[in-house]
Amino acid sequence: MSQSTELSTSSLPLRKVIPWVELGLLATSLILPVFADDFWTLFLTRVFILGLLALSFDLVWGYAGILSFSQALFFGMAGYCTALLATEAGITSVLVLLPVAGLVGLIVSLILAFIVILGRRVPTTVFVALGTLTGSYVVERLARGWSYVGGQNGIPSLPRLTLGNHEIAEGVWFYYMALAILLGIYVALKFLTRSQLGLVLAGIRQHETRITFFGYRVQHVKGIVFALAGLIAGLAGGMYAFHEGYVGPGQLSPVLSTQVVLYVLFGGVGTLIGAVIGAGMIEYLSFMLSQEYQRLWPIILGLLLLVIVMFRPTGLIGFLVSDRERIGSFGRPDDAAAKNDTDKNPA
Repeated sequence: MSQSTELSTSSLPLRKVIPWVELGLLATSLILPVFADDFWTLFLTRVFILGLLALSFDLVWGYAGILSFSQALFFGMAGYCTALLATEAGITSVLVLLPVAGLVGLIVSLILAFIVILGRRVPTTVFVALGTLTGSYVVERLARGWSYVGGQNGIPSLPRLTLGNHEIAEGVWFYYMALAILLGIYVALKFLTRSQLGLVLAGIRQHETRITFFGYRVQHVKGIVFALAGLIAGLAGGMYAFHEGYVGPGQLSPVLSTQVVLYVLFGGVGTLIGAVIGAGMIEYLSFMLSQEYQRLWPIILGLLLLVIVMFRPTGLIGFLVSDRERIGSFGRPDDAAAKNDTDKNPA
């Protein structure tokens, strides 16, 4: 009797923490502009956009195991293309420019996926990392030397986005637009990672060879996820360009791609919410430390990141949730599994 009771108790579902974290952050984000001044509204809008970029990397690395250093490539290419449409063609409608930004990110990521992922041979992690890093570096150097896109100076003084006759100015309107897009993408990715495709991605992450033996075209699945991440990064790049009023070579650089990797590592890989938290915390710490320690702040921030990664590899989210909740579960509900185990081991 005691054995079956112990088995049943160990199989009981754990209390979920991530949904409460998500609800808390959403509620805070919804009411914050009412109490915060204009500076923090602009700051958090930037965090939402960078959080969207971090989500794109968490999707490819945390769920598909693709170490990509090309997120800035999709981000910057989308920013440049939408900036040229606004300055050269006079198109400022948000209903045109943001879909174009996502489409640019999708197309560029598909081209890169055919080169580094969908070849005849199965690429190694190092090959994909170096291939995506090289692509980002080449395009950045091209942008710096091409006068049509402003060269080193980029494209400044971008017009504001419009919705009909209304201008979406930097501030509360842009804040809630960025929050709505981030929330929509987050919910869609949450559903995706808990769907049948998410189950395949979990299998690829744990044992890629075994999933291949089951008949799945693993590289094709990775290519799809890589392209989807490119679309998300492109959407973020389009918003970022018009929020900052500027697009330049720095938005294409491997430095930004590496920064996104740090966002996800700091917040927690493979959790989605960890990517958003990591982006917010690093941006906040960077700002606060730069105010107090103008010369030493990069060293202090680097040491802090190193400590977190060394002693808590699961990131900040690992302080709040168990590994079981962080990784997720599929199949039958836990209570059904517990009942089944009890039936198999009667007292």
